[in-house]
Amino acid sequence: MSELSGVVAIVTGSSSGIGERTAQRLSELGASVVVNSSSSVAAGQAVADALPGESLYVQGDISDAAQCQALLDATVARFGRLDLLVNNAGWTTVVPHTDLDALTEEIFRKTFEVNVFGTWQLTKAAMPLLRESADGHVVNITSIAGVRPVGSSIAYSMSKAALNQMTRLMAKSHGPVRFNAVAPGLVATPWTADWDALHAGVSAMSPLHRSATPDDCAEAVLALVRNKYVTGEVFVVDGGLTQLS
Repeated sequence: MSELSGVVAIVTGSSSGIGERTAQRLSELGASVVVNSSSSVAAGQAVADALPGESLYVQGDISDAAQCQALLDATVARFGRLDLLVNNAGWTTVVPHTDLDALTEEIFRKTFEVNVFGTWQLTKAAMPLLRESADGHVVNITSIAGVRPVGSSIAYSMSKAALNQMTRLMAKSHGPVRFNAVAPGLVATPWTADWDALHAGVSAMSPLHRSATPDDCAEAVLALVRNKYVTGEVFVVDGGLTQLS
């Protein structure tokens, strides 16, 4: 049997980048994986179809409570259970921290509706299923923007700080379900492909002299999944930039 045989996992926002690689690694290790995206249907279905193990693609916007429940219902209908929820779905747009007028109410609200409220309502709705698992586990993909005063916008940084705190609060109050977070630095994904100056800056400052990759982040998720005595941790994956630079 493979290492994660029998484990059923949902990875939100998994049509590309960190979510896609996390879905792939979980599947390679034997988990049944539900791939999700809010709008990239063809890409999400392609990711699910390419996974080596059992898989399902479900379109759904986590900022909508009904779609959160539909995602869970589809998972149970197909696999009968849920053991692992990887909250990777998120939204941002670049707004300079010095330009308060550019950080409109619409941008601020959408950032929180997806990153905080969406993640919260999906996690809350999933709790009855996770409590039934022998090792129910939630991994939130956050950011070093939730640890340091950086990030694509002030709203984004605030939202990721909220998720880091949510991780700790849920871990403290809702064991034996485990709650952990992976907080990457700058990651080389399609979203950041044209951020040449930022990647160059990270390469210059980081002790490891490069940006993170989706594989770095996926392996961090697996490390938390594997260690069943870890909960309430925010696992920073930034090549030493936060602590050593």
